Order: sequence, then C-alpha cells, then structure tokens
Amino acid sequence: MKNLFKQYETAKKSALEFMRKGQINAYMNALIEADYYKRLIITVQSN
Repeated sequence: MKNLFKQYETAKKSALEFMRKGQINAYMNALIEADYYKRLIITVQSN
C-alpha cells in the first residue's frame, strides 16, 4: 500500500512538472498513470 501511494505521488509530481514545461503528451500520460495508481489504491483499501 505504501509503495502504491509513493508511485501515485511520483506520477502526480511528474505530471505537474510536465505541465509547467508545456509537454502536453507527457502530462497526459502522467495523469493517466496517476489515475491508474489511484484506482489501485482504492481497490486495495476496499478489500
């Protein structure tokens, strides 16, 4: 669980950095990755 949260936070931080640099494709990919980890965290918590 702790590992998933770290991966989620890393994906969020990289998404913000890509947004600041104007790299739209990388920004969207990082958001998709963050959403993936967020869904995994929710799934693990519910079980």
